[in-house]
Amino acid sequence: MGSYADFGEPRDYVTRELEGGKQGSRFPTFILHSDGDGEWSAAECQTLRDELTTLATELNARPVVAFTSEWQRNVAKSIGRVPKNAFESFIDVDGEFLLERLRWLADFAYRQQSPILFQ
Repeated sequence: MGSYADFGEPRDYVTRELEGGKQGSRFPTFILHSDGDGEWSAAECQTLRDELTTLATELNARPVVAFTSEWQRNVAKSIGRVPKNAFESFIDVDGEFLLERLRWLADFAYRQQSPILFQ
């Protein structure tokens, strides 16, 4: 998906803009998980999926956020991606929407009853 720093950017945005600076107050599974080694259990993946669904809805209604790294600008330019809202402003290394990919992964992990591992 990208580096740990790239995972931190949307979490910082969500904490600041959607949680009023109160880390994990609305999206604890997504926000409070360590960005280092560890995992989301299969049970947590169901909650994570639901949080990401809500996040997608809310971020789709917010203005664009500037890409924070050069690689993001380069990837977006190479595939012609121009964000229309905050949700589309967070991309993975393939230029896909980061939170959409993570939601898909959480849903898959939950259905398979497998954890998501951080390494």
